[in-house]
Amino acid sequence: MIVQRLALPAVLFAAILPAAAQSVVATTSPPQNVVNLSATATMEVQKDQLTIAFSTSREGQDAAQVQAQLKEALDAALAEARKAAQPGRLEVQTGNFSIYPRYNVKGPSGWGGTAELIVHGSDMLAVSQLAGRIQTMTVARSSFGLSRTQRERVDAELTAQAVAAFKARAGELARQFGFAGWALREVTVSGVDMPPMQPMPRIAMAAAAPAADSALPIEAGKATVSATVSGSVQLSAR
Repeated sequence: MIVQRLALPAVLFAAILPAAAQSVVATTSPPQNVVNLSATATMEVQKDQLTIAFSTSREGQDAAQVQAQLKEALDAALAEARKAAQPGRLEVQTGNFSIYPRYNVKGPSGWGGTAELIVHGSDMLAVSQLAGRIQTMTVARSSFGLSRTQRERVDAELTAQAVAAFKARAGELARQFGFAGWALREVTVSGVDMPPMQPMPRIAMAAAAPAADSALPIEAGKATVSATVSGSVQLSAR
């Protein structure tokens, strides 16, 4: 008996495939004419917030005594800082407070400890003046940044600029590759990016330490901030 095998045309084969099988074939096909791109908008803005961290350290043979000395110094600094506190303009918070054993080549040699007070706000003059009035702690580091109001304003403006630049770039790429348009596939928006806080070197801080009742010399300067929009688009013929 002769068995004949018929080769079905590709179009007919696709037509008789179950709908579910055709869907699997379609979804596993790699996307065509997809381009990845990004756009960044930058701006120089005036820093409008000052943060100062005060600290002190103590040493002794008894842990409880060291702790009591640190608490006394911190309480005095807190009392002075709270006199100037104003919501949003000058905020006060405690920082690190730690007690730890000390060692030398012979073994345990007593106890040490540190305490920290952090003051920050948009009233930079008031914040800096505390450096001269707080006598039980010294300035450990200082930094400038953007207030929430300033950050939100800049973020909205830069994000709008970055989105517009992304769309313009996508349109230009479509034209250069000979396509009539594009469609957005995926997008990621990264808001305002501030440089990390850099503590002032100890030598510089010692040189800048103010005398009693005088403000810490400050110069806020500007910061370069940026917002980025990145993603992928699919180029289309129409």
